[in-house]
Amino acid sequence: MAQAVSVRLDDDVQRALRTLEASGLSRSEAIRKSILDAAAALRRREALRAEVAALEADEADRREMREVAALMESLRAEG
Repeated sequence: MAQAVSVRLDDDVQRALRTLEASGLSRSEAIRKSILDAAAALRRREALRAEVAALEADEADRREMREVAALMESLRAEG
């Protein structure tokens, strides 16, 4: 079931909404799309944080990163 929501829009948000509407979206479509896109971006950031935490906890991966960094540093020193 759809639910109506009321919000106050400042100048920046009104300009952004006009830009979205100019792309052919209705006002409702633009607002719904923006909310869904923002939620998806948050989920991606959370997934990335979890992946980084897993990599940081992986001692073998950390050792490999140190080895690669040392190799890159030695190559830079030679050049």
